Amino acid sequence: MQHATLENGRWAELTFPQQMANIGSETSRILKALEAGKESRAEGAFARAQELIDLTIKYGRVDTPSQRSALWKELCRFREVFCAAFLSRDLTELLSLNKYLDQFALIRQSE
Repeated sequence: MQHATLENGRWAELTFPQQMANIGSETSRILKALEAGKESRAEGAFARAQELIDLTIKYGRVDTPSQRSALWKELCRFREVFCAAFLSRDLTELLSLNKYLDQFALIRQSE
């Protein structure tokens, strides 16, 4: 695990928009690496993004159990689409997912 220090509780302290914005940082790195033909960098960013998604599934912060259930389902679906897009090298889909995650960076800036 590359984000071992986050597993120890730091990730759970972040707000959901902060968590998603951090995932977005990795998806941006993936896109830049793929566009530059740097497969090993893209693979590394993909692995880090998966770790962050998994940590968010585990520690995502919401107020109620029903919100937690909805969050869990959404994140699991996001992970599925994200992995499929990366493995098929679907840059259009990866760009779309990155734009979705960019919205969390904007929320994060206003916090």
